[in-house]
Amino acid sequence: MSRRRVVITGMGLVTSLGEDLEVFWQNIIEGKSGIERIQRFDPEPYASQIGGECISFDPTKYIERKEVKRLDRFAQFAVAAALMAGENAGLSQPLESDDQPRTGVIIGSGIGGLTELEEQHIRLRDKGPSKVSAFTIPKLMLNAASGNISLRFGARGINTGVATACASATNAMGDALRAIQSGSVDMMFTGGAEAALTPLGVASFCAMKALSRRNDDPHHASRPFDKQRDGFVMAEGSGILVFEELEHAKRRNATILAEVIGFGASADSYHLTAPHPEGAGAATAIRYALDDAGISPEQIDYINAHGTSTPLGDIGETKAVKAVFGEHAYKLAISSTKSQLGHLLGASGGVELITTILGMQKGILPPTMNLEVPDKQCDLDYVPNKPREGKIDYAMANSFGFGGHNACLVIKRYE
Repeated sequence: MSRRRVVITGMGLVTSLGEDLEVFWQNIIEGKSGIERIQRFDPEPYASQIGGECISFDPTKYIERKEVKRLDRFAQFAVAAALMAGENAGLSQPLESDDQPRTGVIIGSGIGGLTELEEQHIRLRDKGPSKVSAFTIPKLMLNAASGNISLRFGARGINTGVATACASATNAMGDALRAIQSGSVDMMFTGGAEAALTPLGVASFCAMKALSRRNDDPHHASRPFDKQRDGFVMAEGSGILVFEELEHAKRRNATILAEVIGFGASADSYHLTAPHPEGAGAATAIRYALDDAGISPEQIDYINAHGTSTPLGDIGETKAVKAVFGEHAYKLAISSTKSQLGHLLGASGGVELITTILGMQKGILPPTMNLEVPDKQCDLDYVPNKPREGKIDYAMANSFGFGGHNACLVIKRYE
């Protein structure tokens, strides 16, 4: 029995470079940076004082004021992006009654409600246990994002949260793909959300020495594949997509943005936080995704790389691409959205897949900004510093996370 085809019919995002798809894309191709000095708290004591903050985000544009107080910031991002994705897909809110039991939600987040956790810990410490909010658990639990999206749309199909660190959104989208292919549901809201730009979140990554310290030059701090990279830049936001079974999408005359044709996942089984030095686990996930898609490596035109701007990670990903693609690796266009947005951790895969689809639609390869000093160990075509025209028929998006998690999606142009 042939498996059901899955297409993408809606997209929505919240990022430091905008919440509107066209505004976001224009900022990407203009090479703008969403990375600034952190404003939500005083970053002066921190080794890294910069981030991709969603400064202009106003949750009351999307959520009733009384409900805003019941959602942690990461869930606010998720609900806002899902509402935009639903509107982009032409879906009603709530969904049509026939669609409700056949629609699910799977959202990834690496950390979940960290803001709420920190605030309630302070309240417990300073005022005692009787002053801890009754909403603490419903706000901080990682599945709050998927649960609240389900409530908004009346989606009564499969509903889960996925936590695989920085691979969370891509793993969530892989699970969504499988749910539709299996026939369990016809539509899925999927992607990721993260809001870890908090005092504890930043301090923790600083303690790991994982973050860039270019505090005096935030726009140039995230520099994937550049020899002078010194760590990633934390960011926040959400990217949510509507995955839909092809015939279902056709019946409601939906606009089809792309087709999802392959997914692969693997584990490094090497180190909890360091990537495999040869990119072995990443290469395995890439191979699985290509095999699942039923295409050859030579058919891929573009890869939206994980590309975090860490010394080891960028080398490992480059080696993984070379191991799988061979000589074709040097003909591929590869770029890292994180050079402009920073690293959205568990939300990154959703935003990066949206970026890939926009590039596919518009025939433009998004750039890797700040690639100024070549690294001889990163010697592929990373579309340095400015976008360029290029047709994308088949594309891959990579996400790799702490814990040794690797996840890759393959999409193709729908015609």
